[in-house]
Amino acid sequence: MPTFAPSPHRESAIEHKRCYGADSCHDHPMPTIHRHTDTELCALDIVAQLGSTLRIAAPLGLGKPHGLLNALYRLSSGDESRSMRLYTALSLTRPRPAPGLESRFLQPFLDRHFGEDYEDLQYAVDQAGNALPSHIAIHEFYLQSGALLNSGSAQREYISQNYTHVARDLAEQEINLLVQLVARREGPQGVHYSLSCNPDLTLDFLDRVQAAGKPRPLCIAVVHPDLPYISGHAEVPEDFFDVELTPPHSPKLFALPRQPVDLAEYALGIHASALIKDGGCLQIGIGALSDALVKALLMRQQDNLVWRRALVALDPGRTTHMLAARSGGLAPLVKGLYGASEMVMDGFMHLAKAGILKRRCWDNLALERAAANGELNSATPGGHYLRGAFFLGSRELYEWLDATEAADPDAIDMCRVSNVNQLYGDHQALATLQRRGARFFNTCMMATVLGSAVSDGLEDGHVVSGVGGQYNFVAMAHELPDGRSALLMRATRRDRLGVHSNIRWNYGHITIPRHLRDLFITEYGVADLRGKTDSECIEAMLSICDARFLDALCAEAKSHGKLAADFQIPEKWRRHRPDCLQEVMAPLQQKGYLPKFPFGSDFTEVEQQLLTALSSLKSSSSNWRGKYDLLRAALRPGPEVAGETEALQRMGLAQPATLKDRLQRRLLLTALRRAPADGVQRSGA
Repeated sequence: MPTFAPSPHRESAIEHKRCYGADSCHDHPMPTIHRHTDTELCALDIVAQLGSTLRIAAPLGLGKPHGLLNALYRLSSGDESRSMRLYTALSLTRPRPAPGLESRFLQPFLDRHFGEDYEDLQYAVDQAGNALPSHIAIHEFYLQSGALLNSGSAQREYISQNYTHVARDLAEQEINLLVQLVARREGPQGVHYSLSCNPDLTLDFLDRVQAAGKPRPLCIAVVHPDLPYISGHAEVPEDFFDVELTPPHSPKLFALPRQPVDLAEYALGIHASALIKDGGCLQIGIGALSDALVKALLMRQQDNLVWRRALVALDPGRTTHMLAARSGGLAPLVKGLYGASEMVMDGFMHLAKAGILKRRCWDNLALERAAANGELNSATPGGHYLRGAFFLGSRELYEWLDATEAADPDAIDMCRVSNVNQLYGDHQALATLQRRGARFFNTCMMATVLGSAVSDGLEDGHVVSGVGGQYNFVAMAHELPDGRSALLMRATRRDRLGVHSNIRWNYGHITIPRHLRDLFITEYGVADLRGKTDSECIEAMLSICDARFLDALCAEAKSHGKLAADFQIPEKWRRHRPDCLQEVMAPLQQKGYLPKFPFGSDFTEVEQQLLTALSSLKSSSSNWRGKYDLLRAALRPGPEVAGETEALQRMGLAQPATLKDRLQRRLLLTALRRAPADGVQRSGA
């Protein structure tokens, strides 16, 4: 059986890049890479080379080669004499729908969206089902949000780390194998690879290993033909890897379905978009709240009068307006923004297409100083307007990245996470200039009235997701001269016990400590906590709280002596209720400014109608009162609604054959006829 040894050439990626760009490096050693086309044979060769103990590092998210990892997992899981430890994060798997209506709706969509040949990571499926073999351990520093709360092994093996500390800690784990999905390009200077979606940790990790004098792991490049080729810091020469695997067939890349945005999220986005400074720097996360922010920023740019009227309606106390005057803006952005975010997602694409993301930066201190002083010639070539450490999103995003690279290869810089998520190091002066006017927008689950944030876990120790880079960005905002951190959250959440406030007196777990408190945003406004006393912070947080929880929170604060005994809740705060918000937002919605899917949908029109109905059904059945109301409604579903026949056909319930099918049909009809006519879910009611 053939074996292969690591390449002797051990330059860092940046050194490789410099070498290939210099005439003096034509004597570069010939590569010693081994090539495979058969995934199973490649896995067997790896095991033959490394023996019975595999300690694997794999990128987070999109950059994991599913086929090879599954082949290695099969070899290890079937033999207890072997051991396998995998260090990674964000293992992406398709949703696994529950039997019944959920499966009827989701399974056809999943087959269409991901492709019937899509290959889930089997270790992730087994881990979620508590079926992971005892001789295999999976360590993830960031989990799919909420997906592994009930996985014993995932909770026990979770490693809590700042994103920027992962490479340091990983270098101590005696990793002997690194696997990564790559893009491949062959040209006059030979074969080059792009780390594409994930230069984030690979480069930092290998440098840490080298600096520690430890053996370099066997490095495997798995080529995917659809992965965008990104040059610059993401590009490495052929002998960076020891093995190239190019399977004859590659399933579609994992693509996130685009999410709906409701009225509360839109309100939050409008408030947040007023805090963005023209000519500044932008970091945003992922999810409906971020989509709402991007859509609101587009409205500020393209329909400024409409956006201003919406902000006036949402901000009668002028709190957001006053913050905008000091730290943001109300006018369209002329200079544009620079994007610097650990994750490149669809929102940046939409901002670039709209001409908002356009402020260029250069990795040259003299050029950047000249740009900051307005002295740079507009004809100066190069420069990037978006820097990220990994990307993940829709297929439209991947196509845009590919097209942008072809048309303007300097525009997007995918690089090490250490160059995105922190200021410290040789690049501090440059990074500070590049990130002038920085606004870091991230989401959290809950916050205390004293300014702590809960983003990644529960007070009983269960991990919901992970800290990722949130702490990095919050801390960076306090270090930058004019940086601000804004944590976004819904004012309430609903579960089977009812509606709860996401603004709490305290909580048994925190992600961001109160001494780093800055800006918090809900659908009811912005709370500016920076440099404020505890009592001022409490008042600010109460001002963005759902009115149903104001009295209890106020009384709690007074009982602990943190709020003056004579403090009175202003009457205007008592309008912070879902029905009042609906009243304010309805005109915008009716005129088409707040579409349910602001950036298009992966669902058909029939599926969008079903999605609304099934979401309403799930919410109604989450508690006993809702189930009782649903049962009463099912006895008299009401008049037929438009699209009902098509919806029943899509769900395979037009001609129910069994009693179970007939019951499902009746529930679906009830949900379709009770769902909001505009298709936008009302939350927190």
